[in-house]
Amino acid sequence: MEEKILEILDNVYEAKSLIEINDMLKLTSAEKLNELQSTLEKLSDKYIIYKTKKERYILLKNCINLKIGKLALNKKGFGFVILDKEEDLYIPENDLNGATHDDTVLAEITRNGIKKEGRIIKILNRNLNDLVGEIIKLDNGNFGLKLDETKKDLEIIIDKESSKDCVEGHKVVVKIIKELGKKKYIAQVKKIIGHKDDPKVDILSIAYKYNFDPDFGSEVERELENIPNEVSEKELIGRKDLTQEIIFTIDGAHTKDIDDAISYEKIGNLHRLGVHIADVSNYVKENTALGDAAYLRGTSAYLADTVIPMLPHKLSNGICSLNEGVIRLTMSCVMDIDDKGKVVNYDIFPSYIKSCKKMTYEDVNQILMNDIIPTGYEKFADKLKQMNELAHILQKEIANRGYINFDLDEAEVIQDEDGVAIDIVKRERYDGEKLIESFMIVANETVASHIYNMDLPFVYRVHGTPNSEKIDDFVNLVKLMGYKLETKVVDLSPKSMQKLLENLKDIPEFEILSSMLLRSMKKAEYSSENIGHFGLASRAYTHFTSPIRRFPDLTVHRLLKKYLVEKDMSMQTIRFLENNLVEICEHSSEREVGSINAERDVLDMKMAEYMESHIGQTYDGIISTVTNFGLFVELPNLVEGLVPIKSIKGDYYNYIPELLSLVGSSTKKTYRIGDKVKVKCVAASKVTAMIDFELVSEEVKDDRNKE
Repeated sequence: MEEKILEILDNVYEAKSLIEINDMLKLTSAEKLNELQSTLEKLSDKYIIYKTKKERYILLKNCINLKIGKLALNKKGFGFVILDKEEDLYIPENDLNGATHDDTVLAEITRNGIKKEGRIIKILNRNLNDLVGEIIKLDNGNFGLKLDETKKDLEIIIDKESSKDCVEGHKVVVKIIKELGKKKYIAQVKKIIGHKDDPKVDILSIAYKYNFDPDFGSEVERELENIPNEVSEKELIGRKDLTQEIIFTIDGAHTKDIDDAISYEKIGNLHRLGVHIADVSNYVKENTALGDAAYLRGTSAYLADTVIPMLPHKLSNGICSLNEGVIRLTMSCVMDIDDKGKVVNYDIFPSYIKSCKKMTYEDVNQILMNDIIPTGYEKFADKLKQMNELAHILQKEIANRGYINFDLDEAEVIQDEDGVAIDIVKRERYDGEKLIESFMIVANETVASHIYNMDLPFVYRVHGTPNSEKIDDFVNLVKLMGYKLETKVVDLSPKSMQKLLENLKDIPEFEILSSMLLRSMKKAEYSSENIGHFGLASRAYTHFTSPIRRFPDLTVHRLLKKYLVEKDMSMQTIRFLENNLVEICEHSSEREVGSINAERDVLDMKMAEYMESHIGQTYDGIISTVTNFGLFVELPNLVEGLVPIKSIKGDYYNYIPELLSLVGSSTKKTYRIGDKVKVKCVAASKVTAMIDFELVSEEVKDDRNKE
């Protein structure tokens, strides 16, 4: 019955009544009618079919304005329903309908524009797993939980037995064990993170919130006892010996998990580039506690100066890390590249190396940009300069084919020894960083293209073509802001997006507008289906270069060994991988989002902590976001705060969404994205991760070149 219903409704785009569906199926008995109604209700409960208020039925996938997804709330009050394979749905604060962060919801699209807007119709599932919060004393003497996720409006009482080691102020992870009412629960303490005033507990609380647990558990610890501290002779069998070659690493000064090394040689008119990646798959096997732990984490989380690694330190900082002067197992991709940046020949093989030097970006940039050679770099300086020439060739090649360089600024938190934020600065990227990025891109493309051409199951890093309506809306917004675009977006190609960004690069609002353009495009993700990478203008791309900190890269290494070393390309293997890789890609994409959200939460918290000691100070800033409840203003160091609409003096302001502006009812004074303003910090809270500004100058600076 279920299959027949789904088949008959597959091409129906108008909701049908029970009797109409009965007639379509040509059912003739009351018994069959009852079975039909029961089956429709079951499909409705699963939200495969949508039941309207008038008790009519339609396949949910045929309701173009109805979507199911997980709600991600923003600290600013609004949220997004995260949708599979399409753009996320923006939900204004007034349309949340009682839904909270991480709820699975049914939403209706109410408006299409530069951002798709909707409202929550129904909460399908409330995620109450592993909640993080602070232990508080209730009036009756029992312990309760003040949730870190302030958007979850829940009352939680802590089970007495599990809270016997707790004190007020402890940050804990809890598990819901009983529901007492609609929003009232009893919970059991699973883990005490530490006291809220202890150093690093603030960051660890956010890590646990997104399921990044620093503790790997007893099973993993037992397996680690069998992991060697040094590479054995036996492990070198079947690998190419590269220990006599000049191979080195370039990383941040404090990096301990080093997973990529490089080599270079000029051979005639060709540049021979070697990218040598730590062979994590030699130690992290499938169907082990260690392998399962890596899969569950999916990625390492880099939260300010705290790293929650995907792999235990014995691996990430030890036997897998390409440390200076020790033999390490690697997978190498050696490429011959011509002067136009094209890979004309390559080889991918298991190897072992001995890094000659652990270089830092700071020192390498001194050589490449200032011609200053730090002590210990004398014999490497010329090779580094040759490498930089190749990096520029590769950068020109990907730019010529349409690489979209958003080049957005990133903030870096500087903390004291107690973990308190004492400064927020822009993270700088110079030639050394760009060199490594260029080399990793060409290696990732080479590996992906090789397996794609073999037509074998694989893990790709994909980035879909953007929605044309979103790009049109963005272009119209730029024009409404008063800028004349010299280029027209006639097609949705990487080249056209590249030209659009080039057209905007010299305007004051470039950072804000390029960020908006990036958000209007689809997110990059992992997929077993190769659709190419739009942002890189790449036909085939993967992540091969960071297996210490990303599970997809580890999976790619396992696949390379299976295909290229073990020569296992049997139909049984292919069928198994075709099914298995879909789940791995989906899970890896989800964990990547979790890592990004954790990083963002830590940054917001630390920015607020920093501004707590700067209340009363004034700053020049730029309006980065306009909402119906106020303006968000970004400072030069990327700190962002809210100017509430009710605090703007001199008029009553209305929100004009199509212009992303606030306009005064009487004065017609307008505040728009990109306007320069002077603000004073009037409040900041590390607990809520919120910063409040107040306008101190009513003069809005407008440097736009009008049409």
